[in-house]
Amino acid sequence: MKKYLVLLLWLSGLFFAQAQELTKEKEIDDLIDELFMEDEVINELTASLNKSQFLYISTTYNSDTYFSGRDIGIDQYNITPQITYAHSSGIFASLSGIYYSEFVPKWDVTTATVGFSKNIGANKLFKYSVSYSKYFYANDLNNIYSNTLNLGFGVRNKKRTLGTQLSGSYLFGEEQSFEIASRSFVDFNLLKTKKTSLKFKPQLNIIAGKQTIELARIVSQNGQLITQYSENDVFDLINTQINLPLLFSTNSFDFEAGYNINFPNAIGDESNLKNTGFFNFSVGYLIDL
Repeated sequence: MKKYLVLLLWLSGLFFAQAQELTKEKEIDDLIDELFMEDEVINELTASLNKSQFLYISTTYNSDTYFSGRDIGIDQYNITPQITYAHSSGIFASLSGIYYSEFVPKWDVTTATVGFSKNIGANKLFKYSVSYSKYFYANDLNNIYSNTLNLGFGVRNKKRTLGTQLSGSYLFGEEQSFEIASRSFVDFNLLKTKKTSLKFKPQLNIIAGKQTIELARIVSQNGQLITQYSENDVFDLINTQINLPLLFSTNSFDFEAGYNINFPNAIGDESNLKNTGFFNFSVGYLIDL
């Protein structure tokens, strides 16, 4: 479950957008263009709104399931539905869950998030965000993390074609840990009309975090060989992912189809980790309140 939370935080990581003074119609069109450019829609919503509020409903399908890029030997897909509320003041809230095709119970966890995001700087190219997430598990396992505090800071160019984000997450519950993640992207416009757009936006995602590693050593006591165990906390790279999505938007709908490649980094006694990959498909709908 610890590895699951790493993935969950990566999936729900925060991002950024440049704010612009837009008419209502142009505002919504530009917002739709951005919604599926990240794994989380919250900050794009709050960045694009001008004295408005929206609901955004989305569902994401992943063809395979890997935890922090690692294959746990179960062939299964997962589905993540989410509903997000965003206000132009920067306040946002979301409720999401995740369904695994082979787990019991299949509905694994529900996540409630509240937060605030703000564009800063003369040209509004910089952005910070803070949020709190609470996890509600459906199983009876020992889920050591039930809360997360997130802090993110990002920057992008004026043309909104290049950007990067750094974020930190503090996980706590029965135990404590922390993670640092970065996300960088390049945005290519393939088609642009008044009501539709098609974009290709490759991304590089990197996540590192604190892990507890159990070490074993053999010592001799009174002529007998005894194995002694100790635990060490280490901070290390966990996973690197390349995301290759095509993003299509029309009116209040948007769609994403992409392929993702994981490059997990061996930690502790892990060895021979294989690169993994999966397809993702998403659909979303924006409701103007």
